[in-house]
Amino acid sequence: MTSTGTATRRATPQTGPAWLVLSLACACQFMVILDASIVNVALPAVSEDLGFTPTGLAWVVNGYLLTFAGFMLLGGRAADLFGPRRMLAAGLLLFSAASLAGGLATAPEVLVAARVAQGIGAAMLAPATLSVINTSFMEPNARARAFGAWSASGGVGGMVGAVAGGAITTGLSWRWVFLINVPIGAVLIAVAMMSLAATRTGRRESLDLTGAASGTAGLAALIYGVMQSADHGWSSGPVAGPVAAGLLLLVVFIVVEARFADRPMVPLRLFRIRGVAVGNAMLLLFGGISIAMWYFTSLFLQNVLGFSALQAGLGQTPAAVMFMLIARWAAALLPRTGVRPLVLAGSACFLGGFGWLAQAHADSGYVTGVLGPTLLIAAGIGLTFPTLMAAATADVPESDAGTVGGLAQTANQVGGSVGLAVLATAAGARAGTGAGGSSPAALAAGYDLVFLMAAGLGLAIAVVSVLLPRRRRG
Repeated sequence: MTSTGTATRRATPQTGPAWLVLSLACACQFMVILDASIVNVALPAVSEDLGFTPTGLAWVVNGYLLTFAGFMLLGGRAADLFGPRRMLAAGLLLFSAASLAGGLATAPEVLVAARVAQGIGAAMLAPATLSVINTSFMEPNARARAFGAWSASGGVGGMVGAVAGGAITTGLSWRWVFLINVPIGAVLIAVAMMSLAATRTGRRESLDLTGAASGTAGLAALIYGVMQSADHGWSSGPVAGPVAAGLLLLVVFIVVEARFADRPMVPLRLFRIRGVAVGNAMLLLFGGISIAMWYFTSLFLQNVLGFSALQAGLGQTPAAVMFMLIARWAAALLPRTGVRPLVLAGSACFLGGFGWLAQAHADSGYVTGVLGPTLLIAAGIGLTFPTLMAAATADVPESDAGTVGGLAQTANQVGGSVGLAVLATAAGARAGTGAGGSSPAALAAGYDLVFLMAAGLGLAIAVVSVLLPRRRRG
């Protein structure tokens, strides 16, 4: 396995106690993931209050996800140039201000703009949290435990978001789904300023503006086109045009980074580190598995078994708890076992869990049809996610810690976006060929195909893991 240490050691950005620094990184990750899920349950109330059209309402979610994924590489490089403390504080400030604007919005356009700004703030925050972990926890066991806690905090965010969105909307107002971020953000800014040193992790150099523009625009265009596939065919202009433009811009980005940039935004030499290259490839595949687990299982519970949105969130809570527990356990095992055994064990859980879930139908009970397999899948996610993040960010110079963190999270986000589009298309096609089209039985057939495809992704991760370097001993 790749070592969990970094290749270049310098003074760490940590000034506060280790538990406070880790709590800060976990709290920021929690808030980023929470905001990706908490809004979903509030959408009907938002639509009724502000008068959204169905197409416009989708951009309350898509606006956040698009900029979050599209600006992640830029956020990672900025963390290296300006230091994690500056980027955490700036990201929290933008995220909190955008949350305030969203909570006070009186028009659809204002709320969508606020969500776009929130996504940019999240893209500044997320890579900086990994940079903090990479540069503050040098000892392998401590670093592995930090990755486990960071991964678990994302699971907590997703779980709390699914339940809290309904509770806050029902008990207070949909506006508090956004406003609650403001006091939390203020506290985290204060903690960041106290617990992190004002140091830069990289050299004093300018940002690669050409690479930043082509890379960010390419990712945004690609993800935008993929998002459009839910309403248009893959060969249609609204999908093919942005996807083609995005791919072209990404080719330009690679050429610029390889040949013309003196200080590239993403130094291509990083991909010569096998853990970085293979880890990011597996994170691309893992994005589709995560979508199949959380998104499509929620749809199965609601559209096939007849659960309400709140009941579906509660129905997924045991799996979220399983993920958190296993993620912490896997982090403790990682320094002793290396990456590959944990990845293979997680892939076995995916094959067994998704294969079991694919047998569910409209007459299945929750316990045997959904709870059992999702617990197994969640165990696989707990084994693999912190392990893949550790593999994809290990053995890099400290000056590139933010860049590599942004790259890893971009791979996961892009994999999730493309996975959602491909799996949703497959589910719709399978359901459309069944009797009744949108009947519970037909929808179950579509979801079952998604679960089988996710099992295939789990097998692909196992195959790719063979390319990882062997664990170093001694």
